Amino acid sequence: MKSNSLIVKFLFLIILLPAMANANVILPSFFSDNMVLQRNAEVKIWGWGHPFEEIIITPGWTTEKYKAVPNNQAYWEIKIKTPGAGGPYQINFKGYNEILLNNVMLGEVWFCSGQSNMEWTANAGIDNAEEEIANANYPDIRFYNTPKLSAETPQINMPGNWKVCTPETMRHSTAIGYFFAQYLQKDLNGVAVGIINSSWGGTPAEIWMPAEAFSNNTVAQAAAKLTPMDWGPTEPARAYNAMVNPIVGYTIAGALWYQGESNTGSDVYDVTLAALINSWRAAWQSNFPFYFVQIAPFNYEGGTTQGVTIRNAQRKVLDAVTKTGMVVISDISPTDDIHPRDKRSVGKRLANLALSSHYGIDKGIVNSPLFKYAEYKGSKAIVYFNYADGLHFKGKSSAVFELAGADGVFFPAKATVKNNTVEVVSKKVKEPKYVRYAWHNTAQANLFNKAGLPASSFTSK
Repeated sequence: MKSNSLIVKFLFLIILLPAMANANVILPSFFSDNMVLQRNAEVKIWGWGHPFEEIIITPGWTTEKYKAVPNNQAYWEIKIKTPGAGGPYQINFKGYNEILLNNVMLGEVWFCSGQSNMEWTANAGIDNAEEEIANANYPDIRFYNTPKLSAETPQINMPGNWKVCTPETMRHSTAIGYFFAQYLQKDLNGVAVGIINSSWGGTPAEIWMPAEAFSNNTVAQAAAKLTPMDWGPTEPARAYNAMVNPIVGYTIAGALWYQGESNTGSDVYDVTLAALINSWRAAWQSNFPFYFVQIAPFNYEGGTTQGVTIRNAQRKVLDAVTKTGMVVISDISPTDDIHPRDKRSVGKRLANLALSSHYGIDKGIVNSPLFKYAEYKGSKAIVYFNYADGLHFKGKSSAVFELAGADGVFFPAKATVKNNTVEVVSKKVKEPKYVRYAWHNTAQANLFNKAGLPASSFTSK
């Protein structure tokens, strides 16, 4: 594994050597032409240069000039205030050499990460792919796509550059991130949106967390149980070191996450995901919003509940970690494809969460019905939900509610919607103590609120 780290360092040197020969201003790859910086913020810009030699930075949105002086490690950083959305601007960096960044926009920056469903591109196959690609002319949507890299220690840079959204660049960028940006831009009056995509298909959550996160014994023990895979690393922190750490500090509005399939079998995924969220916020020193997609129903090998256990764990994170939101997609996902092709609906639901919760725009109900609590009265369980306005079944009834008595053995039950609650009874359970819904890997939602959003799987046990 040391070779991976050496490769990353070698690539970094290839990037830097031409500039180092006769220059003192060097920037990370993600400070480039076409980038988006967070509007209405104090953004951090950093780089390297000859120790103690003055660097003058001139942003195009102000007449003010900023001075940075590299320390004895050749590192410098500076914070610059950004106004509202706008551009294109230039940013000039002048030391012994001079760097001019062009076509820089001020807007909203979102960090996207996870595994294959976040990585999935239009070119890989999405609904209406050719039409979506042909229409992808959005000059104020920008992509920064991180290459797949791993490292044993935290890295300071990576190859890459920002690209303007065109049919060709959209074709090879995260489809969910693209649709999210498209809907965000529509409701934010055309503001530029920057999508940083750092994802790797088939990877567990543990590789996306910094080493410090494994001081939590539960997280560390779960990581120790991971089985090595052919298609990517499973060692803790390896992707974080190479694909997240270099960009930590780049001011973002929030993060989008779609992962969990490769953690099926874990019974502590809620603790793992919570640790990941908290570790990222600590690294960025920002309590940014974190919105994630609940994994879709799929016929996982080896059992019938390991997938739904992850879905339930994801639901529990909403109560454990502040400023989080979850998109449920069990109504738009086939059970025979681990890569649902309707990425537009996923991007739209994520965007509605962000628009409502983060940007304060009224989008109506943007959350799925989420289990709140259950009351047990005689032979009946009454289930209460958050976001339950207009609660209804798609069809006359539901066949995916179950009840259990004190022995914890569940039986199929009959469910009826009454006054935005669900009443559940079973002839085989005279005194219910527990209730669950859609508790199977392939169970699809048939309970919705008036916004047409599906209820999440849950168990009260």
